[in-house]
Amino acid sequence: MAEAYVDMRYEVRDRVALITLDRPEKLNALSQAMTEGLARALDAAQKDEGVRVVVITGAGRGFCSGQDLSARTLAEGRGLPEGQAPAIADRRYNVRPVQAVARAAAMLDKPYIAAVNGPAAGAGMDLASMADIRFAAREARFTTAFARNGIVSGDGGCYYLPRIVGMAKALELLWTSRLFDAEEALAMGYVSRVLESERLLDETMAFAGELAGCAPIAVQYIKQLAYASWGLDLDTSLRMAQYMQTIASATEDALEGPRAFRERRPPRFQGR
Repeated sequence: MAEAYVDMRYEVRDRVALITLDRPEKLNALSQAMTEGLARALDAAQKDEGVRVVVITGAGRGFCSGQDLSARTLAEGRGLPEGQAPAIADRRYNVRPVQAVARAAAMLDKPYIAAVNGPAAGAGMDLASMADIRFAAREARFTTAFARNGIVSGDGGCYYLPRIVGMAKALELLWTSRLFDAEEALAMGYVSRVLESERLLDETMAFAGELAGCAPIAVQYIKQLAYASWGLDLDTSLRMAQYMQTIASATEDALEGPRAFRERRPPRFQGR
């Protein structure tokens, strides 16, 4: 039986899982159901051997405008009875669902691409930052937003952003909460491509399909090694590469790649 999701959609197309945030009337602001569903969807994509790449995008003209500020905020006691002031324990509990998304994204060893089709603000920008690669529509706009609202990023923004754009630029964006456009995002390396909005999803899915055609064990090991090497010295990283190469070179895919090259045909990687 297929998983039921609220305020979002999950589908698999030709080995690519497509997650669509689906509250277009709210610029896909995060509801509790959407947040919980995102963590489940990422976990489902990780466990599904038929999925090789994951893409996330938004319905309508927005990617994700962050937490729904039309509802009660964390500071106001979100999720508690009206009039009840939140205790410290309540505040911690209310942060956990969105942190579950960050943890599920971190566990995903398959390529994860964000197709940012419009505004990405606060936790919505953090969602984009969790992806390995970001493609943006020309109309996309970004803001960290947290400092402007008197809070900090609770779902990894202060972890991801310095690793993408460098510490100085990340702190500037986090402290000021200023708005920046897709071209500036491209110039600073936050996004990899800027595309016309009508071509964004098609080109993102085409790129995802290209990755899905690569040898999945090698692709996943490359991602694992690249991220793990952030916190390792060179010698440890090289040793890890040696262990992974030993396994990868023993797969059928490691034979198929050179064989297809010699036979002048596209390789047919089976993931084993």
